[in-house]
Amino acid sequence: RVSFMNNQKPQKPTLSGQRFKTRKRDEKERFDPTQFQDCIIQGLTETGTDLEAVAKFLDASGAKLDYRRYAETLFDILVAGGMLAPGGTLADDMTRTNVCVFAAQEDLETMQAFAQVFNKLIRRYKYLEKGFEDEVKKLLLFLKGFSESERNKLAMLTGILLANGTLNASILNSLYNENLVKEGVSAAFAVKLFKSWINEKDINAVAVSLRKVNMDNRLMELFPANKQSVEHFSKYFTEAGLKELSEYVRNQQTIGARKELQKELQEQMSRGDPFKDIILYVKEEMKKNNISEQTVVAIIWSSVMSTVEWNKKEELVAEQAIKHLKQYSPLLAAFTTQGQSELTLLLKIQEYCYDNIHFMKAFQKIVVLFYKAEVLSEEPILKWYKDAHLAKGKSVFLEQMKKFVEWLKNAEEGKRQLSSPSC
Repeated sequence: RVSFMNNQKPQKPTLSGQRFKTRKRDEKERFDPTQFQDCIIQGLTETGTDLEAVAKFLDASGAKLDYRRYAETLFDILVAGGMLAPGGTLADDMTRTNVCVFAAQEDLETMQAFAQVFNKLIRRYKYLEKGFEDEVKKLLLFLKGFSESERNKLAMLTGILLANGTLNASILNSLYNENLVKEGVSAAFAVKLFKSWINEKDINAVAVSLRKVNMDNRLMELFPANKQSVEHFSKYFTEAGLKELSEYVRNQQTIGARKELQKELQEQMSRGDPFKDIILYVKEEMKKNNISEQTVVAIIWSSVMSTVEWNKKEELVAEQAIKHLKQYSPLLAAFTTQGQSELTLLLKIQEYCYDNIHFMKAFQKIVVLFYKAEVLSEEPILKWYKDAHLAKGKSVFLEQMKKFVEWLKNAEEGKRQLSSPSC
């Protein structure tokens, strides 16, 4: 009997009536999406169209409803009045509310008021930021499922939310959906969106936001491939009352073309391509991308100066610069056919010599070289000296040029040969 009792495992003690603590979030009532929707819609119906009351209701409801889990349902209701099926339609058998963006008046003031509702909600519940961004991306993909009026309201609201920083410009990626682009939905939506965005801020602020997400060079993708030209974009958006956006895109294209031109120029120079080939290429790019001669001469100067590793000794760098620039003077001369282009080059030389301390004493020597090589002529040099120079290093460079300018003023008319030993 003793042996039998010793082999019995002792029973574990049990606790009766024990209550276990739960996490605070688990104490919230659990809902499925339909129940969650009913609660939100009931509350919105009770608040009516007073959007301040709507904001207060949403603020208070976050303490008892699981916004984290049902963020998509919440935003569907606030925008469309109920849960959206794939494609953007509202199911007929679903409960819906008229206290939503799509049922509101189609004007900027109303959309600004709705934007405040979203701002307050997301400021209060920061974890909704990502869910809201995902929601807007989804809504943009559903645009074909909405009426024209609903699209207009959503566009205005999105523009306002982009302006105040509630949304990131990366959401615009959804507008590049092939079907939306092909049917013209993306471009039409973009018109309303950019109008409200620029109305809230300005084109410069819009440009900064686009640049941050590498969207500044993609706006032409709002159109099908066969219409992705600056001319088409400019015509479409200018006629829609967005001339500033048209000009911005035109400038972006020019900037892109300039960068490509400079890159190609440097490669051609490093290969030692003949100047006649380089000149032909540059002139074709000027014509194709509507780039001015002043812009081109600045690019050539920059490219020429970047192909050399300059000596660090001031007394040697001037000699090195003259030898290098003499070689490239025919290339520069091909693009200084206008007085303004010559003045642009003079200002670029001044800026370069000021920014690179070892070149401070080389300025006059470079100008004289270019005068001899017929890259620069008398009139632009005299204009630069009189009133067109930059403030950078002004006193130093004007003093350097004093004797040469006096010589220019006193020299006889006709083709002048520089022979003064003081120069």
